[in-house]
Formats: sequence, C-alpha cells, structure tokens
Amino acid sequence: MKNTLTRASAMVPLLFFVAACNTTASNDPSVTGSISQANIETGKAFQRGTASWYGPGFHGRKTASGERFNSYDMTAAHRSLPFGTRLRVVNETNGRSVVVRVNDRGPFAHRRIIDLAKGPAQALGLTSAGTAYVSLHRLD
Repeated sequence: MKNTLTRASAMVPLLFFVAACNTTASNDPSVTGSISQANIETGKAFQRGTASWYGPGFHGRKTASGERFNSYDMTAAHRSLPFGTRLRVVNETNGRSVVVRVNDRGPFAHRRIIDLAKGPAQALGLTSAGTAYVSLHRLD
C-alpha cells in the first residue's frame, strides 16, 4: 500500500506539467502566430525594401513583446510598428506573399526594413539567398 501511494504522489507533479504543456494562453490565431494566409485584402504598400530572416539562434528566447520566439510562427520584427500589427509581406521578385504579425524589434542590419521568422521566410522563398526585396502592406 505504501509503495502505491509513493508512486501516485510522484506522478502528481508530472500530470500538472503535462497539463500545462497542452494548454495555450489564447486560441486566437493572431496571438499564437498561426495566421490564416487566405482571402486577406491588401491595400497600397506603405514600405518597400530589403527583408531578411532570423531564427535558429533565437528560437525559444523572449522577443521584445515578451512572448517566446518560435522560428516557424508567422511573425516578424519591425523597428517601429506596434506589436500585434498584421502585415502582408510580398516578395517582389517571385510574387509570393505571407501574412505576419509583428512581435519583435529589428532588424538591426543596415538598410533592412523587416526581419522574418524562418517560417514566413521559407514561404517567401528567401531563406537560401538570405534577403529579398519586399513590399509591406498593413492589414489592420
């Protein structure tokens, strides 16, 4: 009997840990970074320039907005736009586009206008070159 109680009491902290891992603070896709890419109207581009991407070395670290960086989320870093701003980023070379949410500050490299997480960078086709000429369209 004592052995069974010891095993059960050892499992309780593990159960709380597993339960905590399976919950999300929000189910809103714009908060979690998994923004739907379909049927989003875009207006006139408000900024054009060079985009770059960042990811592996920053994965899991806190962003300037306070959330944990996930290199596969549809997120980006911009110098001045408010956190939570949604943007359509269009690769002007190949025509591909993605919708991202600003959750960090940057880029800090000269003459770049936006840093993308690896997920949106792959969707735009700029991971191999490292940079691409893009236009930014504000969605909200």
